[in-house]
Amino acid sequence: MAKTDPQIERLGQVLHKSLKRLELSTRLDEYGVWPIWNDVVGPTIARNAQPEKIRNGTLFIKVTSPVWMQQLQYMKEMIAERLNQRLKTNLVRNIFFVVGQVHIESIERESKPTSSTAIQDLRVSEDFLESVADPEIRQAFKRLLRSYSRRHQKTSTP
Repeated sequence: MAKTDPQIERLGQVLHKSLKRLELSTRLDEYGVWPIWNDVVGPTIARNAQPEKIRNGTLFIKVTSPVWMQQLQYMKEMIAERLNQRLKTNLVRNIFFVVGQVHIESIERESKPTSSTAIQDLRVSEDFLESVADPEIRQAFKRLLRSYSRRHQKTSTP
């Protein structure tokens, strides 16, 4: 068993006091959103929405399109609640969405479906919906996929 070193414990206390005195601990806590974002929202949302900054309890999220912005508006309270649960504090009090380019290195970018892949995408969508454990999120995705499918059919019909 490793012994605890009194020097390390004192150093930790000094750092804690310094952060508290400089009022940086709250700012550091706020940035805890980034490492957990992809896990909390899941890979599909993560591909289309990423945190950009957090200021005074408002989390600014960059989304890939107005469609994603609208859909996530319906889910923002639930997302904030889940982030706060994982962070074990009430840091995220509001979420604000901005359309822009989302950069993700760890998750592959979705390609736009073509009409030849529409049937395959429907199967993938159904498989995806079955894999979502939370009924509220599953229902939200179902509405989003239906809306996307309707819009895609309108634009691909000559």
